[in-house]
Amino acid sequence: MTTTSEKVSQQLTRQVSKRVSQSVFDGSRLRVVLLVDVYDGAQQQFLEAYEEMGKQVASVPGHVSDQLCQSIENPSQWLITSEWESAPPFLAWVNSEEHVRMVQPMHSCIRDTRSLRFHVVRETGGEAAGAQRRLQASPRIGDGVIRHALTFTVKPGSEKKVAEILANYASPEARVDDTTRLCRTSLFMHGNRVVRAIEVRGDLLAALRHVARQPEVRAVEEAINPYLEQERDLNDQESARVFFTRAALPAVHHVTADDLPEGERHALYYPARPGRGMELAELLARQDEAAVEDPAGPVLGSTIFQRDDVVVRLVDVRPGLGVEPALPKSAAQAPLNALLDGEAVGMELITDRRSPDA
Repeated sequence: MTTTSEKVSQQLTRQVSKRVSQSVFDGSRLRVVLLVDVYDGAQQQFLEAYEEMGKQVASVPGHVSDQLCQSIENPSQWLITSEWESAPPFLAWVNSEEHVRMVQPMHSCIRDTRSLRFHVVRETGGEAAGAQRRLQASPRIGDGVIRHALTFTVKPGSEKKVAEILANYASPEARVDDTTRLCRTSLFMHGNRVVRAIEVRGDLLAALRHVARQPEVRAVEEAINPYLEQERDLNDQESARVFFTRAALPAVHHVTADDLPEGERHALYYPARPGRGMELAELLARQDEAAVEDPAGPVLGSTIFQRDDVVVRLVDVRPGLGVEPALPKSAAQAPLNALLDGEAVGMELITDRRSPDA
């Protein structure tokens, strides 16, 4: 029988051997918090739009409940909280075209929003005291870095030109404010698909807004506009919002080993069968958890990004080994084949930049 002290020791050993800074696959319930700043005088319009959206979201699989709250100090400040059975069904919904259409009526009355997502670790009192509720088993150990990516496609035949534009830009200032820094930006392409992965220490939203305001970044974005398959007008707030909403490629899992050399970064693109993207991402996450546990193995860390049927695996391997160690081994290929709509392929590295003072 395993004693309590032995269990604690095993947990500490796991924490020492690896750090998982993000994962949506532990099965525990999810609490989503949306902070909303409504234009003065638009409160009733916002309330009506929310009530209509609430009728629709109630039937979304995995949705449990939600609340709408208004500040007692500032009527323009609202808070929406929702509970979900787990993170995957929420992400499937929030990244869907259905969600883009559903929230459209609300944007004309909203000045700003901020979305926060939390796994439920512990709870006390009320219904929770006697209910069988899925809670996160233990807190994860992070490294203080937030990971996010954007993906979009360009017009066939323009790939070489787009790669040249994306490779030749001046890096923006790494310092965003006293607490936020840009750490790293990695750009990859496969065919006409572009993936831009960023790492931020501090506030992701503040960093994204900081980058968007930089003249050198704005010039690059304007330069690639004619080649995008999805048109956008960066001078039109709604056009830009819809583009970047659809381009968002969230990180669903990250694992890295401690006290190991800096790796060589590669990206692999996994085209999922229709409707199987999240399942594929979870399988890759489990495989990378096992790979990082091997202290002599080639994989030092990985981040899995997923949206709909697009799955991208950003992996760091020991220097000099190339992309081969990151590709699935024969023993792991069969489960992947059942979820893949094609082959996993390495993406071409366009640029990989670290911020020296991050």
